[in-house]
Amino acid sequence: MTAVKSNVNVKIDKTVKERATQLLAHMGIDQTTAIDMFFRQIIAEKRLPFQPAVVTATDTALVALLESNKAKEYTLDTDKNGAFRIDKNLHVDLYDWAVNG
Repeated sequence: MTAVKSNVNVKIDKTVKERATQLLAHMGIDQTTAIDMFFRQIIAEKRLPFQPAVVTATDTALVALLESNKAKEYTLDTDKNGAFRIDKNLHVDLYDWAVNG
């Protein structure tokens, strides 16, 4: 039996879409497949497949730093729990902010 298909229409930030699409392409996955996988994971886990978090004052300050004209563009790694890992040698000002506030 063939599954009946349905469309999903969403509005998303253009840059987010472009960056995600590029990363998905490197994984050999198109947008439709990725969204299908996301929805199936929601069904399997009966929840979002990640833990949304409340933005804290510290996170707000970090966002402000990154969005300011003084901030450079950063690509940060995360550990298995989703926490940022900041290389103090590559991102001196960001590391200083994370440690000293």
